Amino acid sequence: MKNKKRRINTVSRPAEAVMHLILAAFCLACILPFVFVVIISFSSQDSIREMGFSFTPKSWALDAYTYVVKLGQKLWISYFNSFFITIVGTLCTLLVTGLYAYALYRKDFKFRRFFTFFCFFTMIFGGGLAPTYVICKQFLGLSDSYAAVIIPMLLNPFNIIVMRTFFQSSIPGDLIDAAAIDGSGEYHTLFRIVVPIAKPGIATVGLLSALAYWNEWFIPMLYIRDSKYYPLQYLLQEMQSKVDFLSRNSSVIGAEAAVRASLPSDTLRMALVVLIVIPIAFAYPFFQRYIISGLTIGSVKG
Repeated sequence: MKNKKRRINTVSRPAEAVMHLILAAFCLACILPFVFVVIISFSSQDSIREMGFSFTPKSWALDAYTYVVKLGQKLWISYFNSFFITIVGTLCTLLVTGLYAYALYRKDFKFRRFFTFFCFFTMIFGGGLAPTYVICKQFLGLSDSYAAVIIPMLLNPFNIIVMRTFFQSSIPGDLIDAAAIDGSGEYHTLFRIVVPIAKPGIATVGLLSALAYWNEWFIPMLYIRDSKYYPLQYLLQEMQSKVDFLSRNSSVIGAEAAVRASLPSDTLRMALVVLIVIPIAFAYPFFQRYIISGLTIGSVKG
């Protein structure tokens, strides 16, 4: 009699099949909206006017992407600005956040409670837009530069709490004490011992920071006037605003009916979503294995 392979879990096969169907339906519900956006971006404006948004448009067109490509060099400069701001900003954020969180993690730090309260307090109460603008614009002189976008988003209290909590849950205090007995300095302990262990937490904070920098358009609107520093999101948002303005006020400014009909106002909005989402989506595979290991930490006893 052949030995049957032992099942790893104790869930019955029918229950497991139902769970797989539920998860598959959930994945499909997450993917379908983006597929729908892509289809609309390739639909013709006439088809949308006649049928509305549909998975099977009456006719296809590249008007929205053609309209974006007409930007030429400005588009590629904005792509470079967004990548540069996202990469540099994320690295700087991880450095500052890691240093702050490590100090809060160390129980022998004298002012640990004060800086923990200071961090938590800023999560609840903020200075507001006007004081922030005055500090950044007039006091710090942040204007028409990459620093004008990176510095205001450099430190996020939520990321500090996340990283500190990860340090507390994954790095035993005895390991820090053992490193100190061996003569390891604070910076050596942080970068050679703590950071390799805390890679999942660092990857999680890095992903959150990268998404925040990549999707930001409001801060460039406040501090950037020179178009050579426009990130992609602000450039495309400005383009969408112009198209919407022309569509709403074409009769007032005397635009011809043919010109009004050629403006891809609906499809352009979806095309901009595709252009913004696709580049940052490629970042997920680089963070995935660290995030998964972070979710499963502690499940296996050493």
